[in-house]
Amino acid sequence: MSRPIAMDRLVCGDVGFGKTEVAMRATFLAINNSKQVAVLVPTTLLAQQHFENFRDRFANLPVRVEVLSRFKSAKEQKAILADCEAGKVDILIGTHKLLQSDVKIRDLGLLIVDEEHRFGVRQKEKIKAMRANVDILTLTATPIPRTLNMAMSGMRDLSIIATPPSRRLAVKTFVREREDNLIKESLLREIMRGGQVYFLHNDIETIEKTANEISDMIPEARVSVAHGQMRERELEKIMGDFYHQKYNVLVCTTIIETGIDIPSANTIIIDRADHFGLAQLHQLRGRVGRSHHQAYAYLLTPHPKRMTKDAVKRLDAIAALEDLGAGFTLATQDLEIRGAGELLGDEQSGQIQSIGFTLYMDMLEQAVEALKEGKEPSLDALLNEQTDIELRLPALLPDDYIPDINMRLSMYKRIASAKSNDDINELQVELIDRFGLLPDAAKNLLHIQQLKIRAAILGVKKIEASERGGLVEFHENAQIDPGFLVGLLQSRPDKYKFDGPTKIKFVETLTDRRERMNFIDELLTQFASHQLVA
Repeated sequence: MSRPIAMDRLVCGDVGFGKTEVAMRATFLAINNSKQVAVLVPTTLLAQQHFENFRDRFANLPVRVEVLSRFKSAKEQKAILADCEAGKVDILIGTHKLLQSDVKIRDLGLLIVDEEHRFGVRQKEKIKAMRANVDILTLTATPIPRTLNMAMSGMRDLSIIATPPSRRLAVKTFVREREDNLIKESLLREIMRGGQVYFLHNDIETIEKTANEISDMIPEARVSVAHGQMRERELEKIMGDFYHQKYNVLVCTTIIETGIDIPSANTIIIDRADHFGLAQLHQLRGRVGRSHHQAYAYLLTPHPKRMTKDAVKRLDAIAALEDLGAGFTLATQDLEIRGAGELLGDEQSGQIQSIGFTLYMDMLEQAVEALKEGKEPSLDALLNEQTDIELRLPALLPDDYIPDINMRLSMYKRIASAKSNDDINELQVELIDRFGLLPDAAKNLLHIQQLKIRAAILGVKKIEASERGGLVEFHENAQIDPGFLVGLLQSRPDKYKFDGPTKIKFVETLTDRRERMNFIDELLTQFASHQLVA
């Protein structure tokens, strides 16, 4: 925040790991420098909770904290907005209302976006349009694929909070088909140990019926209902009563998803868990286990045949990753399931399977580097790095050398990704060490990769060689001395000739495969000795 350029940092920390603490310290730095701070949150309940936390934290300082949400009347909101424009409010916390055009903040220095994954691309772009040189701090446990992709590719800064609070235990997660006995047992266990339970039923039409069923099933449960269509005061009262343990079972919708912090609530039961996204499930699971007690999350599903393939993948991922700090890992899995989205469009996820994640990241990294250097990124520039060499000889890792297909594919990928002769030598040593002496076909593969690395540096696009000769094709921007090429053609017109502006054909008897490889080797050495210095 002290740098001359505006900050745009993504802080990725699991639920309950202290992202709000980071936000508060950043807020203090901003208001200490006479700037105003805006905190954008996705839900009314979270806005109210942040308001109380910030107000308590800054109680001993001359700082004014206000909140814009539906818990405030129109008259109160109007007064807050007028004071904001006059610079009398230091910290303004609000839901989507902050994005409206009538909200004017006199001297905004820091914008904090909490639970970033709950906002759409258009809303995020609107946030960016609001500020010219305002620091932005984005907080999330499970960034959406597009945001995570931007952070991983270096377009925005990324910080990860990986250390859990002391004495925190991981939430035990169970994916089960819905059964009344399971619900009864899990509710009773939590109530008997003096805790509280969230029962998440995301359908307002049947939520009261579900609450009545739970009351009938367990008479000792004190059941309450909370959802987003309730009147402001009623919802505020119910959440306050639940916080003070007047109720021990809260039947609710996803209104509790973000930021609600009730330490005594240590069991959550999610009905129809197959209808929720990966980030949502992780966030909901994070509502419990916020103290040092063991917490439980029950994800209730219909019969497996009634679920989609992606839903099964999501549930498998959430059940497998129940360790503390799993949010970032889940987000990367989400990125692979859904694709990386559009960086310049408004798609949050995309068709990454059509080109593969690695190639996509390579292309993106190259585009970012080009922009940093002030160049125009282009697809041709990426393809310029690829050199195609065809020598009409076997170049592969035979089945009987590496029998496991996954291992073979992995080694092919590593060989193709090698960037220098040292990399190739290391791979050769590893192959011999793990699988024995190299067969001829594997030696050819490694040698051809070495030729590709040398050819790419020279700007060679394609090399072909067969028993009677072949051709060498250059990229248009290849840095080879034209005088040397003309001299080569004039000295041996029977052997070399031009075929177009970027292609040289050669006639040579190269029946022996080793001889063919050596000929190309020598040719590249000649080109390298006459390379122009860029």
